[in-house]
Amino acid sequence: QVQLVESGGGLVQPGGSLRLSCAASGRDFSIDIMNWYRQAPGKERAMVASIDSGGYTKYVDSVKGRFTISRDIAKNTVYLQMNSLKPEDTAVYYCNAGVRDYQMRYLEVWGQGTLVTVSS
Repeated sequence: QVQLVESGGGLVQPGGSLRLSCAASGRDFSIDIMNWYRQAPGKERAMVASIDSGGYTKYVDSVKGRFTISRDIAKNTVYLQMNSLKPEDTAVYYCNAGVRDYQMRYLEVWGQGTLVTVSS
C-alpha cells in the first residue's frame, strides 16, 4: 500500500511564498506521475501542477510563472514552490500520485490535504 503525506501549508500574506512537500512511502512501487490539486471553499477540486516520470511538468494557467513543481526521485518526494501568492490561491492542497505496484497494477493515491491560506 502506498501512502502520501503532505506538509508545508499554513498562513501567508499576499505576495509571500510557501513550499509544499509530498512524500510517498510503501513497498515495491514506482511512480508514474505526481500531481498537486487544490480545492477552494465552495469549488471543485482542480489540478494545479503535475510532473511525470520523465520530469515533464504542466501547470494550470493561473499559477504559471508563480508555482514550480519539482521532485526528488531518491526520496519519492514532490514539492510545490509557491511564490507571489494571492488570496485566490487559498485552498486545501492535495497531493495525488499515479503509481504501479509490484504487479504493475496502476493505482491512484491521494494525500490527506494541507491548508494554504493567503491573507493579510
